[in-house]
Amino acid sequence: MRTAPVRHIARLLAGCALVCASTLPAFAATWQPEKNVEILVAGGPGGGTDQLGRLIQSIISQHKLLDVNTVVMNKGGGNGAEAFLDMKLSKGEAERLVIGTNNIYLLPLVAKLGYQWTDLTPVAAVAEDDFILWTYKDAPWQDAKGYYEQIKTDPANMRMGGSQSKDVDQTLTLLLNQTTGTRLTYIPFKSGSEAATQLAGKHITSNVNNPSESLSQWRGDQVQPLCVFSQTRMAYTEKVAGEKSWADVPTCKEQGLGVDQYRFPRTVFMAGDVTPEQRAFYVELLRKVSQTPEFKSYVERNALVPTFLAGDELAAYIEKDTARVTPVFQEAGWLRK
Repeated sequence: MRTAPVRHIARLLAGCALVCASTLPAFAATWQPEKNVEILVAGGPGGGTDQLGRLIQSIISQHKLLDVNTVVMNKGGGNGAEAFLDMKLSKGEAERLVIGTNNIYLLPLVAKLGYQWTDLTPVAAVAEDDFILWTYKDAPWQDAKGYYEQIKTDPANMRMGGSQSKDVDQTLTLLLNQTTGTRLTYIPFKSGSEAATQLAGKHITSNVNNPSESLSQWRGDQVQPLCVFSQTRMAYTEKVAGEKSWADVPTCKEQGLGVDQYRFPRTVFMAGDVTPEQRAFYVELLRKVSQTPEFKSYVERNALVPTFLAGDELAAYIEKDTARVTPVFQEAGWLRK
């Protein structure tokens, strides 16, 4: 009476064995790096991009997310173009990553660099930086609306400072000039840190630093935030400067400025001609990195926007951002001919 069921079970087990065996090669074929992974940083030592690269390296090592080691190298020449061109010349090399910002896809618009962002492989954006309109403490204007009213009456004495020329800070300044009908003069400095120092000393009237770039001067009661270029107020409610938190900073939209949101992404790219499996591996690796307590603490400490974009979402983000600033570059005469 039990013979038939036994035979039936035996046949099922045999079939399962064949199916399971047939799936093993698929698992075995899942790509993983076989040699050390090199992380190129498109920026100099100590800067925000460098800090992010070394944080990612530390998290990968601490949480044992790779079976191989990671090595961080700085290639910040040409505002990061050195690193991106290096990656273009590394076609098919899947054990290399480069960390940058929107400079990876905007730089080729304004300079002949020998690469386009489409020569590389976008992997992920792991966070975004907000921009804040800052002014010096005890300025005669107390909000962004009052500041821009003053610009219209006395433009010669109103100067915006920022990091580098033909970069994100100057782009935002040009956007503001277009939307407010002003001609605010832009003064480039070597870094956001230098722009913060110049504002604290009242050598300029404003800058558009990221939150972390002017945090120490805000805590030192030397500068004050007028508004953040975001559609909503920042989420961080912990007090960081006296009784003020990031969430207390009004949006520039609330203040009547035409630029309702302006951010730049922290991006990770691979070389061109890598396989979909290799790209997918790093997408998941970076997703795991972004979910660790250490990364979340970094995002909160620097008042970043917790963003993770990959695949079509990231490509759409790049296209939208490029389309937005291209007319600005064209009007300013920056577009590469």
